[in-house]
Amino acid sequence: MWAMALRDELKKRGPFDSIEQEVGLSIMRTSDLIENRIARLLREHGLTMSQYNVLRILRGEGKPMPCLEVADRMIQVAPAITRVVDQLLKAKLIVKTQSESDRRVFLIDLTPAAKRTLKAVDGPLLDLHAALMANVPKKSLKLLIEILDQTRDGIGE
Repeated sequence: MWAMALRDELKKRGPFDSIEQEVGLSIMRTSDLIENRIARLLREHGLTMSQYNVLRILRGEGKPMPCLEVADRMIQVAPAITRVVDQLLKAKLIVKTQSESDRRVFLIDLTPAAKRTLKAVDGPLLDLHAALMANVPKKSLKLLIEILDQTRDGIGE
């Protein structure tokens, strides 16, 4: 099967201005396609990408965390972590408590309902990741990870 070139996908008449521009646009286009598929799956479980991201971080930590620390670990920068936390509280997927050591800090943690939701998402999400990358050999995926790591290192904050 012949892969569709980005230029054709975007219906771009002429060449890109630079290889770096083509790479940047290709990353953005691919990211958008992947995010849309993942968002669709998460919607089936009543979650947004940001909500899932918060729940994933909390599960990985295994204990209550300060809201701001969760925000720092997010894959995508959430413009308003407070809004996401409020949505998760309303959905009864997290609990929020005041830190005993610092009353200015609020800790959030998963509820049993959140753990069930994450468990229900795990299998389908792994399957989706596998399906999305099915056309790419494992060796190429490892190289892609290295290249993307190098790219992020060069970008910084």
